[in-house]
Amino acid sequence: MSKNKDVVVLTGAGLIGVAISRRVGAGKHLVVADLSMENAERVAKDLYNAGFETTAATVDISSRKSIQALIKEAQSFGEITGVINGAGVSPSQAPIEAVLKVDLYGTAVLLEEFGQVIAEGGSAVTISSQSGHRLGSLSEEESELLATTPTEELLNLEMVQAKNVKDTLHAYQLSKRCNVLRVMSEATKWGKRGARINSISPGIIITPLANDELNGPRGEGYRRMIDGSPVGRAGTADEVANVAELLMSDRGSFISGSDFLMDAGVTASYWYGDLSPKMFK
Repeated sequence: MSKNKDVVVLTGAGLIGVAISRRVGAGKHLVVADLSMENAERVAKDLYNAGFETTAATVDISSRKSIQALIKEAQSFGEITGVINGAGVSPSQAPIEAVLKVDLYGTAVLLEEFGQVIAEGGSAVTISSQSGHRLGSLSEEESELLATTPTEELLNLEMVQAKNVKDTLHAYQLSKRCNVLRVMSEATKWGKRGARINSISPGIIITPLANDELNGPRGEGYRRMIDGSPVGRAGTADEVANVAELLMSDRGSFISGSDFLMDAGVTASYWYGDLSPKMFK
């Protein structure tokens, strides 16, 4: 295993992150990190058998120390030139507190820590969600607080206290809106290092989790979103990877601090079309 190569770090070894890794990881050292070492090792082995140079690692993105340990391990192979963040929990997987701790706070810490070590010319994508675009309008003050509040104070914000968060979906929407705003804020800092960062907000992408949702108690709502979208189907991880590859490559060198909503038009239909809540009153 060679040292001093360009290093790409994947956090959250799900199908979307793996698809992106395949697009941007050739000729580099891929560090595949997941909360489950078993999952990280399985994905790293699959990528290794497909010709990629890989290392498996564990990371809990809700822990700053865990992220710092991952960065240290990744740096042992060379300069970190790419970061793919696909880690997180869904509103069906965890209680409100865990959603906020992982998806809101954890993502903010990850962007902050990697922003201090990313190499010149480096780039990153973090996977947000269409849900953040259906939160509704925040005030200018609320948006600025989510974007710029010191990371260790984020969970103390009034808007994310239990009394102000209706349910796990609301917590998830707040977290994903925060992701997009933190990317904008971090982009100004990453730029001083000659690096870029963007987010992608996918809609319903077919993964094992999405299939569980489609066949579970929330399945009817999922199918209604798919059928009521302008495109009329769910997406694939490879389609998300198409966008990520552009953003992380030299062809995307003019793009930073941006969010790319790719949800088959579900959000458009939610606000202005057949999926509007007004249609179900």
